Amino acid sequence: MSIVFADESFTHILRLYNTNIDGKVKIPFALTSIKGIGRRFSTLVCKMADIDLNKRAGELSEEEQQRILTVIQNPRQFKIPDWFLNRQKDHKDGKFKHVVSNQVDQNLREDIERMKKIRLHKGLRHYWGLKVRGQHTKSCGRRGHTVGVSKKK
Repeated sequence: MSIVFADESFTHILRLYNTNIDGKVKIPFALTSIKGIGRRFSTLVCKMADIDLNKRAGELSEEEQQRILTVIQNPRQFKIPDWFLNRQKDHKDGKFKHVVSNQVDQNLREDIERMKKIRLHKGLRHYWGLKVRGQHTKSCGRRGHTVGVSKKK
């Protein structure tokens, strides 16, 4: 079954937060293509912005897009709980916020650099290029250097 869009105001590709969003997908699932936004958060954003969850992303008006952007930028003003946010008690300013798109990569890079700088165990593992999260390294993760038994001539 194909979807027929007769409306002239339908947008096939939306551009939000430096991300191309498919206009044929329903809004909660379309928002998940933005880095830092998952299915539960996108559904909550749509509910807070008073947008129908069964609407397609291409059917959004300019005003509805702005409402979605304001909810994503200021989630605490719309009574979204702190435990729902992906950046809690930031190391720099101690604030609760939700980071999306390029900010996710930037914050990850800054966190790893901070861990390296203060010589955390996790930071040292990143620096040495080893597994960070407690995985075994005796037999797995040997990329980069060949290990094995050499043949006798």
